[in-house]
Amino acid sequence: MTTRSPASSASPASPASSTLSTTSTLSTTSTTSASATEPAEAADATTLAVPDALPAPVAIFAGLSASLVAIGLARFAYTPLIPPLIEAHWFGASDVVYLGAANFAGYFAGALSGRRLGARFSHRAMLRWMMALAALSFAACAWPVSLAWYFTWRLASGFAGAVVMVLVAQTILPMVAPARRGLASGAIFMGIGAGIVASGTLVPLMMKAGLGATWLGLAALSALLTGLTWRAWPAHAPVAATRGAKVPMPAAVRLLYAAYAAVAVGLLGAAVFLVDYVARGLARGTGAGALYWIVYGAGALSGPVLYGLVADRIGFGRALRGGLALSGAAALALAYMDHPAALAVASALLGAFTPGVVTLMIGRIHELLPGDSHAQHAAWGHSTTMFALFQALAGYAFSFLFAHSGGRHHVVFVASALAFGAALLLEAASARRR
Repeated sequence: MTTRSPASSASPASPASSTLSTTSTLSTTSTTSASATEPAEAADATTLAVPDALPAPVAIFAGLSASLVAIGLARFAYTPLIPPLIEAHWFGASDVVYLGAANFAGYFAGALSGRRLGARFSHRAMLRWMMALAALSFAACAWPVSLAWYFTWRLASGFAGAVVMVLVAQTILPMVAPARRGLASGAIFMGIGAGIVASGTLVPLMMKAGLGATWLGLAALSALLTGLTWRAWPAHAPVAATRGAKVPMPAAVRLLYAAYAAVAVGLLGAAVFLVDYVARGLARGTGAGALYWIVYGAGALSGPVLYGLVADRIGFGRALRGGLALSGAAALALAYMDHPAALAVASALLGAFTPGVVTLMIGRIHELLPGDSHAQHAAWGHSTTMFALFQALAGYAFSFLFAHSGGRHHVVFVASALAFGAALLLEAASARRR
């Protein structure tokens, strides 16, 4: 049976006391797996006692809910609300695009500060507050007070999403046996896909009650999930043993940062232009565009778990390279194939990789930094920051490319494919440097 001894020397406000070890387990099975696969990690990590710990599936549900509220809904529910915002004359078309970019800016700010906030206030507190902040941002958007008011709350929703992204997996995965962490991580980030599906199904239904009522409905759903999971977060965090001077990240990890930045560029093409491409570019109407968005969301719903299962079998590095190759091919299919079946497969593949890559990146970092939970957490924070920065830059770059190519969607999708190709080369180089 696992022995859990309290760490008396770590301060609650220090990074060491809030950084979560990725190897602590809560069951005999987990202990056996950890000793067999990660002996170094088990040897240099200590866990705070958790006398009232809830079962791991409860914490996983909390993680799924957090990613659904703060990322899945806070970001993706805005996409189907863009036409109603313009049609209701709440804001002009250019202002609505500007407000959409506010979420990216907030995400970048949250990625920069997520680890520090988790260290200062505890992961449990920050995850609760960020879910509550996302719910509040929906309610605040129910009234078009002003452009500045809307921008502030869209910024806040992006900030909440990034903090959740930085902290959620590192808070929950220590409760899961090492051999099952790919599946558990996938389950956590299923919430992103669930938010995309909800944005294509629930939002149109709620719009029958009006635009303001739709925002309030999203707020109510988010508040419900926040309340249901309030007590589900682990109360105590595993802490790493005291270490010496900070060691720079190895070259393999730095190459992985660059690969994740390229992924941010590649994913943006379909996430932003897919619906418009089908509706206007192929002249198939908004109904067809919404249908492919639902297919994209269905892929996103299943992607994290499927990629997690594959990674548990073949390793996260191989699974990541496979996902990059499939996503690059899917982007090229969007650019050059307009058959409905080809569009559906490409949409599903790109949707699956959108949250699936999060699962793969977290696991890949653990592969490259075995036995060092503090470095793993730091590397994931840096990766999220790189992703957020290049996502924001790519948003403006793709808009410029689309406008100056005469509205030719295939140019954007080819650029996405090239970005996936660059990410694949960088990850392969990272694997060679390991």
